[in-house]
Amino acid sequence: MIDLRSDTVTQPTQAMRDAMATAEVGDDVYREDPTVCRLEELGARMLGKEAGLFVVSGTMGNQVAIMTHAQRGDEIITEAESHVFYYEAGAMAALSGVQARQVPGRRGIMEPDDVKRAIRDTGNVHFPRTALIAIENTHNRGGGAVWPIEYVREISAMARARGIVVHMDGARIFNASVASGIAADVWASYADSVMFCLSKGLCAPVGSLLVGSVDFIEQARRNRKRMGGGMRQAGIIAAAGIVALETMIDRLAEDHANARLLASELAAAGFGADTASVETNMAMVDVSRSGMTAAEFKAGARERGVLCNDVTATNIRLVTHHDVTAEQCHEAVGIMASMLKS
Repeated sequence: MIDLRSDTVTQPTQAMRDAMATAEVGDDVYREDPTVCRLEELGARMLGKEAGLFVVSGTMGNQVAIMTHAQRGDEIITEAESHVFYYEAGAMAALSGVQARQVPGRRGIMEPDDVKRAIRDTGNVHFPRTALIAIENTHNRGGGAVWPIEYVREISAMARARGIVVHMDGARIFNASVASGIAADVWASYADSVMFCLSKGLCAPVGSLLVGSVDFIEQARRNRKRMGGGMRQAGIIAAAGIVALETMIDRLAEDHANARLLASELAAAGFGADTASVETNMAMVDVSRSGMTAAEFKAGARERGVLCNDVTATNIRLVTHHDVTAEQCHEAVGIMASMLKS
């Protein structure tokens, strides 16, 4: 099978497996796992933050951040199709008692003026307090879109002037960095906290990091424990995360090139695919010309050996990653082209 569903399906590299097999470990709840400590310090340093916290998933990292920054009854501003709202099972309401103020964006990017209008009037007792603005970079349902740095800068300045925290869901922040040429620590400098994943395009088998100030991470550590996220000899999986950060970032450019290849060749074959909109490792493809819904097309592609996900009634999403070669992308195009109406 050629698996283009997500970059979460990547397998750990041999270097990761070797590091895991020989990792020095201890009890991380007691902060005695040296490999976890090293990973947290490395991740924080790479993002220009004071401290880091190893969590099991991006969802946990986002929700720990929200729980730490906000109080019950608060409101967070987030793009209408953001991961933190769309794909985290209502966790912000269920776990932290906060609500989302959804701001429609273009490919997941909120206009700064729209964000400004969404901030609540603190003097009106009818309104919840705007506690946090969440930015997702790159944006999943936006097709891997990279935020304009000037938008991030403007929203950050606006938030800080109003005493509002900015959290960046940077699950794929290194994709954003490689695509834009803007260093990850520059992106992170405009946010009070950042979550990023090790288990997507970077190929580690498990885990994400949440980074921020020392005080923030200390409270976040308590909230991680509250969620059941305290781990013991976690250095075994943290070791793979270290290899991911040290060796797997630059090669993300290959994934971006393969996503552009898919979009270009599928467009040439007659699909609705815009190469110009492919900024990172995702291609959104309109399959309506096949005469099938996206869900039907996905099922048909699976029967022929290609895995993908439907994201709307007419669009599928193709995600490139370490375990899909350019040759396999060419093969996938041929298979999908055969499904078009003649």
